[in-house]
Amino acid sequence: MTRTTGRYAISTTLGESVRAFVPHPLPPADPALSSAAFVELNRQSELALAHLSAVSGLVPSVDWLLYSAMRKEALLTSQIEGTQATLTDLFDDEAGFKVSNTEDVKEVTNYLRALRWVQEQLRAPSGLPISVRLLCEAHRLLLDGARGAGKQPGEMRRSQNWIGGTRPGNAVFVPPPPEHVPELLANLERFVHAATTDLPPLVKVALIHAQFETIHPFLDGNGRIGRLLIAALFEQWGLLSEPLMYLSGYLKQHQVEYYRRLSAIRTDGDWESWVSFFLEGVATAAADAEKNIIAVASLIAADRRRLLQSPKASPASYRLFEMLPLMPRFSVERVRQQLDTSFPTANAAVKALQVLGVVTEMTGQKKNRSYSYQAYVELLSR
Repeated sequence: MTRTTGRYAISTTLGESVRAFVPHPLPPADPALSSAAFVELNRQSELALAHLSAVSGLVPSVDWLLYSAMRKEALLTSQIEGTQATLTDLFDDEAGFKVSNTEDVKEVTNYLRALRWVQEQLRAPSGLPISVRLLCEAHRLLLDGARGAGKQPGEMRRSQNWIGGTRPGNAVFVPPPPEHVPELLANLERFVHAATTDLPPLVKVALIHAQFETIHPFLDGNGRIGRLLIAALFEQWGLLSEPLMYLSGYLKQHQVEYYRRLSAIRTDGDWESWVSFFLEGVATAAADAEKNIIAVASLIAADRRRLLQSPKASPASYRLFEMLPLMPRFSVERVRQQLDTSFPTANAAVKALQVLGVVTEMTGQKKNRSYSYQAYVELLSR
């Protein structure tokens, strides 16, 4: 089967003439994408998402799950682009501790800000829908004060970009010339909101993500905004009741394949392989998220049992324990603020959890100590 998914336009950049790829609008045509080819894969993916939604009900607070899921997504999507930050760096930054790689952590926290802002917009009655405007504002938040801050945050590019290679002439891929970008994004927005398609929502998400990456509308941050768009579509189309599953872990693990499948759409017209890869990713990521939720729920339940059986436990230590999944690294001062209590009471609450082995002191110092809910941090970092 051969299908042409776009055409080439000559673009001049840095004094070189290059063939830039301009994709055809979605959905794929000549031949059309047959949803019959994905019935089983789509069913498995939808089933995995339904299981994940069901298992999230096992946990006393869905906020715990969202806290870790959103941070893991922010971290992994940034790591795909070469960011070196770890989950512990992120928790330390939130605790007010000093982190060495502040620029990397800033990139991750900016992604979190952009992701939260997009969710708020989609949930607010008067918020923005998925649109070019929404993506531009998310892009502005992503690059704000971070690397790439000089690359037109929040604006579509006005110059030719390229991917891979040292210059446009030896690039792996040259996206559309800048003058095509506004129309291509407008077409993509229309496809997002089009009612007339027999394609299942997950297949549409796969198509939209790939098309966005092909358009590459910004000078920096396209990969991260494209993956944020996946989360936004899951939210808009109610594919998951809460954003507990993110694909970046799967895409990072299969990064070479991820790029290869996207490339094959442009070179070989092969949408089918990309959609299959994407659906397999959804099923795998949802199953992994489900396992993770069960592991987190088991750990917290076991630690809570130990605390309840301890004669040394106080009401303050119970309250502190319930905060740990949202505050896995902390100082006594932070506990004092969160519990709105005296320093000795906060210190005693921390001590009670330390004696039980629930939290660990990380510095070995007499003063300015920092603590970690280490088993939880290690479980999430796997």
